[in-house]
Amino acid sequence: MKKKTAMGLMAPLFVAAGTMGAAEKLYKFAFHRVDEVPETSAEKQKYADQYYHYVNWLKTQPTRNWKIEAFDRPLKLSATYIPAAEETTDTVIVAHGYKGNGETMANYANMFHELGFNVLLPDDRAHGHSSGEYISFGWLDRLDYQNWIQRVIQETGVDARIVLFGVSMGGATMEMLSGEPLPEQVRCIIADCGYSNIDDEMSYLLKKTFHLPKYPFLPAVSAINIYRQGFNLKKVSSVNQLRHNYRPILFIHGEKDAYVPLNMVEANFDATRGPKEKWIVKNATHAESFWIDPADYRDHVARFIQRNLTYRLQ
Repeated sequence: MKKKTAMGLMAPLFVAAGTMGAAEKLYKFAFHRVDEVPETSAEKQKYADQYYHYVNWLKTQPTRNWKIEAFDRPLKLSATYIPAAEETTDTVIVAHGYKGNGETMANYANMFHELGFNVLLPDDRAHGHSSGEYISFGWLDRLDYQNWIQRVIQETGVDARIVLFGVSMGGATMEMLSGEPLPEQVRCIIADCGYSNIDDEMSYLLKKTFHLPKYPFLPAVSAINIYRQGFNLKKVSSVNQLRHNYRPILFIHGEKDAYVPLNMVEANFDATRGPKEKWIVKNATHAESFWIDPADYRDHVARFIQRNLTYRLQ
């Protein structure tokens, strides 16, 4: 066989090997657990003093550590439970963002605690004190949260009233959880800057961050994930899950969010079937809505919960 012909036949193999090599690096970057929370973006460094004020507050609280098993594999999941100052059966379950943990949600924990709620701050699989090697971007976590809900009911009783709250990946996690069977104790949901689906989100970030096209890289990353975690990334969709949601939901999104584009909240808002509200926060970037004006954020959240805490599915 002539050398030129052989090279021509080998070329697709070199391309495929190069694609899979790049996909493996992308997968490691995006999906592998990290044991230290990455530094926040430069635009949010101005909130550092406020952030650590809330973290220090959390460390002074009489918290309890809870453990459960993951729904599908032998993983130990960890959460911090903060009982309300006065005994109550009302609890907010708070889902953190990508490569964060429960502690990074201390500002929201403080807000809900001041509103009189018990607060549960889980560490998702592959985050914080929970075990796990790979991040599932909320897809597997949504079913772990079903177990956390049952743990809250076990703690506070059948009269429990539960609010689901999440930011960024946590917002998408709660949106995806909304489409699953949930007990009547779950009354309403608040999702701050959650993505519509991981396929569009990763395609957007591939182009924005790495200047790479969706094809062939995202299908290759998905193939790796099917092998490692057992699901195709195309399944990871807030929109599809919200089509099965009939509970009240408040969507919050920053007007200038360049990480999860504004059109994603529109898709999520259109998809849900229950009572819904939308608050676009002027001039806020990704996950900045609270920090722009904490008092205004608290007021919006408190009013929504007050209207919907007694809601029951018919």
